Amino acid sequence: MNEHGVLREPALVRSASRVDRLRQLDQASADLVDRLLDVARTGLPGMQLSDGTMCFTRRFSAARVVGEPEGCSLRYTAIAVLGARHLDPAGQREILAGRTVGEVCDVLADRLSSTNSLGDAALAVWATAASGHQGLERALRRFDQLDSGSGPRYIVDLAWAASGLVAARSVVDVEPRLDRIRTRLLDSLVGTRQLFGHVTEPDLTSRYRRHVGCFGDQVYSIQALARLHASADDPVSLATAEKCAERLCQLQGPAGQWWWHYDARTGGMVEGYPLYTVHQHAMAPMALFDLAEAGGEVDLDAIRRGLGWLVSAPEVSDALILDRPGLTVRKVARTDPGKLVRGLRAVAAKARPGTELPVLDRLWPPTAIDRECRPYELGWLLDCWLSGSPRGETGPGSARDATSA
Repeated sequence: MNEHGVLREPALVRSASRVDRLRQLDQASADLVDRLLDVARTGLPGMQLSDGTMCFTRRFSAARVVGEPEGCSLRYTAIAVLGARHLDPAGQREILAGRTVGEVCDVLADRLSSTNSLGDAALAVWATAASGHQGLERALRRFDQLDSGSGPRYIVDLAWAASGLVAARSVVDVEPRLDRIRTRLLDSLVGTRQLFGHVTEPDLTSRYRRHVGCFGDQVYSIQALARLHASADDPVSLATAEKCAERLCQLQGPAGQWWWHYDARTGGMVEGYPLYTVHQHAMAPMALFDLAEAGGEVDLDAIRRGLGWLVSAPEVSDALILDRPGLTVRKVARTDPGKLVRGLRAVAAKARPGTELPVLDRLWPPTAIDRECRPYELGWLLDCWLSGSPRGETGPGSARDATSA
């Protein structure tokens, strides 16, 4: 039993290298990660549906009354697999409601025909490849069907596709696919070429926010480009990932906040809120660690700062981590109706880059808490901190450990 009253089961087998590196920076941050890993182990079983897939979300109240799982998500199922694959079979069954990663991959592969989302298919390629599952061929076929044509793509979908194909490249020939995805991802950069937008072409988003990229667009791209370099010497991808990561770290908030919306043209901020807890505990760390392990220059202290926000967020006083029932608050947001502040700031930044409209901060402060938790948040948490490097997905010895950079 640890200090938070959570039992540490022997089945939770950690690859502690990343936690150890964090411990060298700050013991308290490493202890927080240990606590968060226990939260993920406790919370994920209650998010799995009877058919083996993961739900879309679980909501809870301030009194910690947790609702039933809502919806079903193939992409969240794939991300849960990516986290659970680091555990031994007993640990996998513990957090996958009695199933192993292989059994969940069976379900995932069988369900792919029901999705029209390129992102779902890309994550299925990644999950099956990283797990060594025979469903990889089916996942690649569905990916090819959904990636046919030359239309616009979401940046996140391209980044997931690149990471998934990197995971598969030691098993099957994915080079033509990977070269196409890499080219589209790199060609999507505009302006200062520091940050990514949300789409490759404007057709997929509204006119007023075509210049805006979100935090996920940045971190998944950093991760994908780092893995491209780690798997097959690609200095252009590495340099692009370094530039994007450097800019994100420069823009990090004073309390460690990883902000939400950026101007892809200028490399500046558009709107900081909402702040998502998964950005703080999993997504930013996994991108920065992957970049460091690929040989990139990275400010790893930014990971410590980001984790610190989870326990000392200046915006709210409520706890953001619930050890029991094993959930994290999804986000801290403004009180504005209908995403008004984001819209106004996007319009203002489009007309005049760098416009901040500070009056909006006074009218709608970021004091609202979204009490829900989604499976991918805990899946990425496990995958980030139980990973040592992309070595298992890029071929033996191909990733260079350079976290001291």
